[in-house]
Amino acid sequence: MPEKTPDVIIIGSGPVGCSFARDLVDAGKSVLMIDAGPQHSVRYGEHLKNAFLYQRNIDQFVSVIRGNLTPLSVATRNDPTVTLDPSAYRYDTSEYSGFQLNNQNPLQRENENLGACAATYVVGGMATHWTCAVPRFDLDLERTWKPAGAAGPQEYPINSADMDAAYTAAEQRLKRTTTAFKDSARHQLVKKVLRDAGFDVKDLPLAVERRTGKAGEFVTWSAADTVLRGEPDLAVPGASGLFKLMPEHQCLKLEHDGRRITGAVVRDLKTMEESLYRAKAYVVACGAVPTPQLLYASGLHERLPALGRYLTEQPMAFCQVVLRQPLVEGAADLLRTVEDPEDRDYARRAAQRVTDYRAKQQKIVRRNQGQYVQQAADPLPFRKDDPDPNLYIAASTARPWHCQIHRDAFSYGAVPPSIDTRLIVDLRWFGISRPRHSNWVEFDDTMKDTFDMPQATFHFKLTDAERAEAGRMMADMQKVAAQLGGYMPGSEPQFLTPGLPLHIAGTTRMGSGEEKEAVRTSVVSPDSQVWGFDNLWLGGNGLHPFGNAGNPTLTSVAMAVRAAKDILSKLPRTK
Repeated sequence: MPEKTPDVIIIGSGPVGCSFARDLVDAGKSVLMIDAGPQHSVRYGEHLKNAFLYQRNIDQFVSVIRGNLTPLSVATRNDPTVTLDPSAYRYDTSEYSGFQLNNQNPLQRENENLGACAATYVVGGMATHWTCAVPRFDLDLERTWKPAGAAGPQEYPINSADMDAAYTAAEQRLKRTTTAFKDSARHQLVKKVLRDAGFDVKDLPLAVERRTGKAGEFVTWSAADTVLRGEPDLAVPGASGLFKLMPEHQCLKLEHDGRRITGAVVRDLKTMEESLYRAKAYVVACGAVPTPQLLYASGLHERLPALGRYLTEQPMAFCQVVLRQPLVEGAADLLRTVEDPEDRDYARRAAQRVTDYRAKQQKIVRRNQGQYVQQAADPLPFRKDDPDPNLYIAASTARPWHCQIHRDAFSYGAVPPSIDTRLIVDLRWFGISRPRHSNWVEFDDTMKDTFDMPQATFHFKLTDAERAEAGRMMADMQKVAAQLGGYMPGSEPQFLTPGLPLHIAGTTRMGSGEEKEAVRTSVVSPDSQVWGFDNLWLGGNGLHPFGNAGNPTLTSVAMAVRAAKDILSKLPRTK
C-alpha cells in the first residue's frame, strides 16, 4: 500500500468537513479530503438547487433530493407474499431470515426503525440539497437539559460565551441572513396574518445570498463550496497546493495503536484498489451514522462504549395550506397596514408591486361556455417571480418545537403541476427527543451495506411524554394553518416517517469532565477530540449531546470552528 502524508486527513466533504479544511489550510496545513461520493458540480459541493430550472420550479427539485438519498436500514419481511405465483417461493421460510440487498436488513424491527433515515453519498453531502435553515440552538431548551431524576440541569459542554463566538463565525462562513426573502409579498402577507393572530413569527435565518441586477429573482444557496470560499478559493479544483479532494474514495477503516490513529485505509471506488494514507491528524465528519459506522469498523467501539448510543431524532408534523381567497384578493390592503418598523417599508413596497401587477395584467380573450369573455392573463395578484415565504417560530421551553412556514423542496410534499404554487404554504413542525442509552444505532459485522460497511440497525422509541408532546405540536400546527387557509388534498396534517427530518444526533455525542467518567456517556471532548486518542477529531450532527428542535447544521459548523483551533494547537508548527 503506497503511503501519502498530508498534515490532516478529513473524511467527509460536507460543510462541517469543509469548515475544518478552510481553517487548516488558512493556517498553512496540507489537507487531504476523502469522500465516497461522486462530484456533481464544477465547484466542490455546490448546492444543486442553484440551477435556473429548480429556482423557477422548486417542485422539480424533489426528484433530485430523492435520487441522492440512500436509505440506511430497510426493514424486511421474512415471509413471502402469498399472492405471488406459487412457483416463486417456498412455503417453508425457515431456510432464510430475510433479504440482504441494498440495505435491506432482516434484523431491523419496523417499530424501532428510523425508516426514512438516509445518507447522501456525493461531494458536499446533504448540503447539496439542504433547506439552508440556520437557527441557533435555544439556550434553555437545546443547550440545557434536565434529565429525569437528575438533581439539576446539565449544561452544554461548550460554555455559552465560547459557543456564541463560534456561532458568529459559523454564520459568517455560511452567509447567514434573514433579509433575502423580506421583499416577498407572500412572505409579508403570511407574517402579517400570523402576527395579528398572536404568533411570534420571525424571518427564517437562512444560509443564502440574493443575486443582484437582472438576476435578482434568484438566490445562491450556501453549501460546502460556500464554506470553502476564501483566498485561495478551495472549492475550485487545484486552486491550492495545500488542499486536495478525492471523490469516490472510501475510507474503510482507521488503523491505530490504541492511542493514536496511524493510517486510513482508503478504497478507490473506480478501481477498487486500496491504499494506506498517513497524516499527523485525522478528522471524521461524514454523517451522524456513517461516522460511528467507520469508527466501529475500525474497532474503536471497544474503547468507546457510548459510540452509537444516545441517539436522538425529531418527530415531525407536516401539512400544506392553500391560502384563503380573501387573503389573496386583499393582499395589497393588508400589507399597507403593517406597522412593524422592521417590516413596514418591505410591506409597503410589496403592496405597491401587488397593485401594479394587477393593474398591468393584460386582458386576454377566452372562450367560456360558448361565449367570449375578457379575463386577466394571471388570476393571482402576486408576480410570478415573487419570492417564496420563509418564516419560522423559534423553539423555546414554552413551545418545544421548531416551526417552519415556507415553501421548499423535500423528498415529499411536491405540488402537482396543475396547482399554482404561489397559493401553497408548507408548514413543517420539528419536535425534540432527549438522549437515552436505549436509543441507539447498532452495527453488525455479519451483514454489509452497499459500501461493504457494517450494516446499521436502529433501535429508537419515543417516551410517553415525548409522544404526548408531539400531539401538542400537531395541535399547534393546526392552529397556525387555520389562520391561513385550507389543507391541500393529500397534504393534510400528518406525522412523517421517523427519520425523515434527517437530523439524527447524539451518536458521537460531546461530553465534558474527566475522561475516565465522560467516556461512559460521550465520545468526544468539548473540543471534538475523541476520548483516548491524541490525533482524532469528529464533526457533524452526531456530536449534539441533548437533542435538538431547530436545524442542526449551524451548530455543527460552529463546533468545527472550535475544533479546528484545537487541532492547530496540537499539530507541530510548520517550519
